[in-house]
Amino acid sequence: MIKVTVFYPHREGARFDMGYYLAKHIPMVREKMAVAIQGMGVEQGISGGAPGAPLPYRVIAHMTFESIEAYQAAFGPHAQAILADVPHYTDLEPVVQISEVMV
Repeated sequence: MIKVTVFYPHREGARFDMGYYLAKHIPMVREKMAVAIQGMGVEQGISGGAPGAPLPYRVIAHMTFESIEAYQAAFGPHAQAILADVPHYTDLEPVVQISEVMV
């Protein structure tokens, strides 16, 4: 199993429309990639690790797939539409990591 994680780094003054993200973007991604997504979640950062520490990530989203091939087959045909929607909810540059789930 693999996990695709999208990190939106925290930056003072950055725009992130959580309402749009949850009501429009996430359902669109889910619908377009439904054939392969096994699980999906969205987290909104509230604090850094230590008291008073700066927030490292504003939002973290993740999706799980059976394999990297399943992810690529589901994402590939819709990549342009999914990525074109990003400016509708944020001016942050998302960072993507693909990981193998070990536990």
